[in-house]
Amino acid sequence: MIRQLTLSLLAAGVLSGCSLAPTFERPAAPVASAYPAESTTGSIATAAWREFFPDLRLQLLIETALENNRDLRIAALRIEEARAQYNIQSADLLPNLNATASASRARVPGSLTASGNSTVNSSYQVGLGLAAFELDFFGRVRSLNDAALAQYLATEEASRAARITLIAEVAKAYLAERAFAEQYELAAKTLESRANAYKLAKQRFDVGASSALDLRQSEVLVQSARASLATLTRQRAQASNALTLLAGKPLTNLPAAQALSEQNIVTEIPAGVPSDLLERRPDIRAAEQRLKSSNANIGAARAAFFPRISLTASTGTSSNALSGLFEAGSRNWSFVPQLVLPIFDAGRNNANLSLAEVRNNAAIADYEKTIQVAFREVADALVARAALDEQIDAQRAVQEATAERLKLADLRYQNGVASSLEVLDAQRELFSAQQALVQARLLRLTNAIDLYRSLGGGVEETAINTK
Repeated sequence: MIRQLTLSLLAAGVLSGCSLAPTFERPAAPVASAYPAESTTGSIATAAWREFFPDLRLQLLIETALENNRDLRIAALRIEEARAQYNIQSADLLPNLNATASASRARVPGSLTASGNSTVNSSYQVGLGLAAFELDFFGRVRSLNDAALAQYLATEEASRAARITLIAEVAKAYLAERAFAEQYELAAKTLESRANAYKLAKQRFDVGASSALDLRQSEVLVQSARASLATLTRQRAQASNALTLLAGKPLTNLPAAQALSEQNIVTEIPAGVPSDLLERRPDIRAAEQRLKSSNANIGAARAAFFPRISLTASTGTSSNALSGLFEAGSRNWSFVPQLVLPIFDAGRNNANLSLAEVRNNAAIADYEKTIQVAFREVADALVARAALDEQIDAQRAVQEATAERLKLADLRYQNGVASSLEVLDAQRELFSAQQALVQARLLRLTNAIDLYRSLGGGVEETAINTK
């Protein structure tokens, strides 16, 4: 019996290579063959994030977030969940063998026996059983296994995408906090300077050397600086709270922060060609795996139209006495093949096949949209890169020109050639130019992070250089 069962299982393994799933073909990328920007030949190296963000304070923040961020923990648990689901499904590819042992005793009253005497019957059994193993002639089980594997791989890719996104979000939050800190310092210095100027204006007004209009103009600048300082205090605190949330725990003993102008974030990243995104971006790879899963489900739905053959078998020994359980002649076996041929199911199989095909079409649309979104993100970042460089240069020139104008206006005011209103207006414009320059630098650094993320930047670790 065991030899027959083994031969049957081997034959099933040979015959179960058939699959009714459509041959998978990756859909063509529905995007242009080149980015609408400057020449972008070359390919990005899979740089570790530590190489991309050399600021030690930022490195520690990212490392902490990768260890403690709750969203990333959920993504990791999703991988474990998908792995378990795949293991459950793949178990159906192999037979499930169970060792069994049973014993029973039953009393039969004399009224039911030929002798008229009551009897006690005993039965003991031990053996090995095979429970309803499906011979996968038409690839139904194999297709379901392929679908589960693709879902598991898609979850892994989604987790990688979550890691890259987290790294980018931590870097953005850190730079935003640094920008608010720099703007806060500018506002604090401006408030102190304007407060001193207001005192002088008050003294001049008290002795009749200036008008009430000059005094009120100076007061307006003081109060506007106070309002800016209060706003930046709130924004800086909220940015710090956002950074703490991303990191997953309160942060202490951080390395000294670097100014935005000293950030050495890699900004010149060769973008390559759009087709490179198919291999770089984990969200695109995840969408492709989901498409493979839906494609395999079509094979399972098609196989449901064909006969399903399963085997149930057992072998062992049995006896009416425990002492005779392993004596000669106590061996028993059973072999129960079963064939189920669908004849009438009220359209269930047709509906399941239609559902699988619709879901596959939806997966194709999702895959194509993911590529289009990725293409747009890279294109937007490339277009903004050159414009932001020019914006920073222009804003720096504005700040320098405004600072020079303030010097000249103050000199003219001291010599009695110009009014104090000209000086106050120059002070207002200088403060605005300083704040705008900080914001432009933040936008340029944020653009580099966006480009790195949109190109599927690497997440490999390298040790911190502490020398």
